[in-house]
Amino acid sequence: MKTVRVHTNPSYEVNIQAGLLSQAGGWCALCGKVMLVTDDNVYPLYGAPIEQALASRGLVVKTHIVKNGETAKSAENFFAILSHLAQAQFSRSDRILALGGGVVGDLAGFAAASYMRGIPYAQVPTTLLAAIDSSVGGKTGVNLPEGKNLAGAFHQPVAVYCDPLAFLTLPAEVYASGLAEAIKYGVLFDEALFAMLETESEDIEEIIFRCVSHKRDVVEADEKDLGQRQLLNFGHTIGHAIESVSRYAYSHGQAVAIGMVREARAAFRLGLCERDLSQEIKESLQKHTLPVNCAFADAELAGAIRHDKKAGGAGITIIVPKHIGEAELKLLPFDQIEEYVRMGRE
Repeated sequence: MKTVRVHTNPSYEVNIQAGLLSQAGGWCALCGKVMLVTDDNVYPLYGAPIEQALASRGLVVKTHIVKNGETAKSAENFFAILSHLAQAQFSRSDRILALGGGVVGDLAGFAAASYMRGIPYAQVPTTLLAAIDSSVGGKTGVNLPEGKNLAGAFHQPVAVYCDPLAFLTLPAEVYASGLAEAIKYGVLFDEALFAMLETESEDIEEIIFRCVSHKRDVVEADEKDLGQRQLLNFGHTIGHAIESVSRYAYSHGQAVAIGMVREARAAFRLGLCERDLSQEIKESLQKHTLPVNCAFADAELAGAIRHDKKAGGAGITIIVPKHIGEAELKLLPFDQIEEYVRMGRE
């Protein structure tokens, strides 16, 4: 088993091992009740065995299933989980298990952060994207009609259980979406990881370990996303705008893939860095069948960016890749956002 220790409050371990889902009975030894929050794609694959494993240890197990997809990250589903917890008389000594991708993890985590002002929860990512990104770091939340992740809280999990065998059931495009985030970590922090992904290495446990280790480092240095943790938003400024404008027709990973290419190109054309890394990033993404462009209007994307949660009083923080393995933060004034989007076009 590969393990990454995250030293936050509380500190916790990210456990990475093939076959880990079969050990679910030992995940909640000190709890009385467990609520399994999952979606209608994941539950038929893993839900019943995990329920049985937990129940065999004497735990009371409740299950809350939402419809799969980004639209599940809604206020309606958030309050439905809170009501389910209350009706089942959950207390602070009980636990939520978030079984699924990033949508389930964000939604269940926000419910855990809010119910009784905070109860424990563990992340059980079943997608590569969730394993290397959203399951680690404590960001939770739901979307509003006005934008993505505009309501949420920082609430660290008590553990992460990552079983790479779960990825074998993923559609190819969903798995590729996770690789987009892995490529992001390579661009930001790890030239060797970027090279590994260019050769389509199949050492998925090592890829997960390296990505989670990098995220651990930035989360420990900047848990509340006020400084260097913002580097992890590379590709997300334009990417979130694409998700919003497309009404989530583009998946998160697909949108971030396009966003990385366009943000790297824009940074170079605006004179913010000496090298144009967009072609290297584009070629790596294309090897994994990820999109690298879209046709939405500049003004439409710029409008969505102005509603992004990363926007502040003076502008929005963007990420500038200097070379593969290093990037820095820059403040982009609001009146330059549309130019930034335009400069990212091919």
